[in-house]
Parts: sequence; C-alpha cells; structure tokens
Amino acid sequence: MNQTLTALLLGGALLAGCQQKKNTPEQASQAAATDSAVAATDAAARVGKPVLLHTLPDQYNTPDGLALAPNGSLILSVPNLADNKYPAVLLEMTDDTIKPYLTNLPVQPDTKHAAPMDLAFGPDGNLYYAENQYENDKNFKSRLMRVRVQNGKPGAVETVVDNFALANAVVWKGNTIYVTDSQWDMPNDDKGSAILRFTLAELNKGPVHLKPKMMDPHVLTTFTTAVNETGVDNGADGLDYDSKGNFYTGSFGDGTFYKVTLKPDGSLAKKEAMALKGKKIPCIDGLIIDRTTDKAYVCNSRENAIEIINLADGTVTTLAQNGDTDGQNGLLDQPAEVLLKGNRLYISDFDKPEKKFVNQKSDAPHTMSYIDVQK
Repeated sequence: MNQTLTALLLGGALLAGCQQKKNTPEQASQAAATDSAVAATDAAARVGKPVLLHTLPDQYNTPDGLALAPNGSLILSVPNLADNKYPAVLLEMTDDTIKPYLTNLPVQPDTKHAAPMDLAFGPDGNLYYAENQYENDKNFKSRLMRVRVQNGKPGAVETVVDNFALANAVVWKGNTIYVTDSQWDMPNDDKGSAILRFTLAELNKGPVHLKPKMMDPHVLTTFTTAVNETGVDNGADGLDYDSKGNFYTGSFGDGTFYKVTLKPDGSLAKKEAMALKGKKIPCIDGLIIDRTTDKAYVCNSRENAIEIINLADGTVTTLAQNGDTDGQNGLLDQPAEVLLKGNRLYISDFDKPEKKFVNQKSDAPHTMSYIDVQK
C-alpha cells in the first residue's frame, strides 16, 4: 500500500477514535445515521474498483498527460492549472516510484507560464508535449514543444509549433503527429475545435507558425461544440487511432464521439459523429484505444467515470464511476487522461472541475489511480 495512504488511514482512524470518545449517545446516533446515508449514496454511485497508485503534494496539483517512455516508465505532465503559483513539471513514475523528469520547462514569453498537457515520444526518440496556455491567455499562445532526449535523459526544450489556442492531445502515427486544439474557432464558428497534423520532416525545418481562425493547411478537420448547462465550449480533446488507422476524438463540452477516416495520402476521407448505444457520455476528456481489441477507454470527467466504447458496435459500458471525492483510496477525482500498459489502465485525476461537474472543488490529496482491466 502507498505509504502516504497508510499514514492517512492510520491518522484518520486515530482521530475518529478520539472523536467517538467525546460524543454523547445522541451525537453518536446522529453520526451513525449520517455515515450510513453517505455510504448508501456513495455505494449507489460507485462502479468498479480503481486503486490508488500515487499521492502527490500540492506542488503537483493537476496531474494530466501520460506517455510511455522507451524504458517502460511513464512520463506524467503536471501543468498546475489549479494553482499555478507552482511551476509546471514533467514527472517520471513507475508503479512504486515517482520522481522529477524535467523541472525547468520554458515558459511562454507572454504568459510567463509553462503548461504541458498530453505528451508522446516521437519516432525520433524525442518527447513532444502540447502546451495549453488558454487559461493564461486566450489569444493563441499555446504551443507544441519538443524535449530533446539523449541516452534516455531529457535535454533542451524547444518550440516546434506555435499559435494554437488550446493545444491538448498529441498522438504519433508513423512520422506524423496529430494534435487536437480544443478552441480552434473560425470566423463563422466561435465554438470550434480541430485536429491538426504535422510531419516530422516539417518540424525539423524550424518552428511552424499556425494561422489562427482559418483553415490553416495543417487542419485535418474541424468540429463544433453544442454548449450545454456547463457553459463549456471546449471541443475535440482526447485522440487516438484504432487497428485500422481510423482516428477518434471526443468533445469535452458536449460528449460527442467522432470517428475520422483518412485517405491513403493522409487527408480527410470522412468525419462522423458515432451513434453510441447505452449510456450517454456527457463529457469526453482523454482517451486511449486498445488496438488489440479496438476498445476505447474514455475519461468522462464530468461524471467521475471511465467508460469503455466498443468501436465495432458503439456500445458503452462503465468501467468505473464514483461520486464527489478527494481521490483518497484511489477513487476517481475528475479523471482526465488514461494510458494502457499491458492490462493496467493508468489514470490521472485532474481535479479542476467546471460548473455542473460531479467533482465540486480542487482539493488535496492529488492522486493517480489504476485499474487492472480484462480484455
């Protein structure tokens, strides 16, 4: 068991014992009734058994993107958007350890902040991460960054693409990197988002400067978010592809799940909103596709849930879900990203809620969870 968790449980048990000694019989009865009601509510809302992996200090308050490193460890991005008085960092973790990977991330010159989100190792062995500056400045300050990696060690960090609005997910397929921009608005669509693509050869020639609010040549396709009671208009968020090379993304604001089919030359063949069967997913954040089963594991951030979408028939099942928690004991606390390694699904709990989310506030502890899945 995680040592931090053990200490918390022990401390909580001792504190509870002291409190019980001070209660009157009437107070004890009221407390028992309250505990029973809370337990019943929680049990009704709970599905699955996520397990606590790591507890993070306040200086790592919004764990987000996950990437599998060549050595088998995981690289975790921490943009610290819930409390950005702490500088953003990249961490390296295994099931047993977690340590700094890169702590001197270059800040954006205008916002004076770094904000790494999703990340992935490229075919050149370097690490690429999307940087979300949207909460610092909505005027297209986000970037795609490259960490030069030598002998397994991170080195210089450089900008390879700038002028995103809200760069979010990154996925490499061959020598092409695909990036979602959750706020790529167009002149006639202020609820827009997009998938953009860049070749490694192009990135190696020098920084690419996007042309905002238009069909920049790097835009593969665009989407429009239907704003609901949350008031959130963020669109395309998580991104991955299946065994046939079809891409999938989901809207953070309205939960629409899209399938994007490409032509042999990599251009767009078809974009369609999939008709899902079963539970309606109101919000899609990060996602990962198991290409051995063509099942998508999707973060339903709004409802503190992980959903599974069978890409063959569109059926939705809930892998895990719980009510509003602070993440202790591994319960989901606004899951934002997932990564599948073998049969283990790793989950980062972003814990920075929007209006009408089950998660009501950002609070300690800041946690990473996992679920062992059956394929």
